[in-house]
Amino acid sequence: MNPNIDLAIQLLPLQLWNTIYMVAVSSFFAVIIGLPLGVILAITDRGHIKENLPLYKLLETIVNIGRSFPFAILMVALIPFSRWLIGTSLGTTASIVPLTIAAAPFVARLIETSLKEIDHHILEASIMMGSNSWQIITKVLLLEALPSILSGITLTMVSLIGYSAMAGLVGGGGLGQVAIQYGYNRFNTFIMVVTVILLILLVQSVQWIGNAAVKAILRKRGKLIYE
Repeated sequence: MNPNIDLAIQLLPLQLWNTIYMVAVSSFFAVIIGLPLGVILAITDRGHIKENLPLYKLLETIVNIGRSFPFAILMVALIPFSRWLIGTSLGTTASIVPLTIAAAPFVARLIETSLKEIDHHILEASIMMGSNSWQIITKVLLLEALPSILSGITLTMVSLIGYSAMAGLVGGGGLGQVAIQYGYNRFNTFIMVVTVILLILLVQSVQWIGNAAVKAILRKRGKLIYE
């Protein structure tokens, strides 16, 4: 058998799984952090149900600072923190730390935008019906914005696939490390091409699943205009 094919069979299945693992876990923690942060940003802005401009400005500044760091710089800057938190700065698990911190502000901003797109008349009707703030957030804002939120999470996961490839520069594992170590450094065009194809297929799969979930919700609500 061709040695390049042997090498691909030996390396790529495990590293594909490592990439999926990094993206899935970091997406989960990014949503855990970004969802409440995005909700607070939305409801504390001017004219919303819990207007608090000083808190909004503080959180907005934190989110903007988090989004302003290029991932390559953030990844290197967080090496001591990853080592303290995980016990190592190398490998797929350690890469989840910078991936999560990079994605959480992005998720927060997407959540905020999705919630602010909801018609204010719906909020006013909920208030008039006696709903409290928690009920408005959970049963009105989040439910109404669910398709948009899912689209935002899908976009985040697609971005994290690209970030995970960059993590290979500092020993993060995954397909990015294979492309760099075996494709680029060893001038192995076959490995590079196969790795790129796998990354493209992974992105397309995530996008397809996300789009299918959004369409299913819109179809159930009778809002899907076209397939």
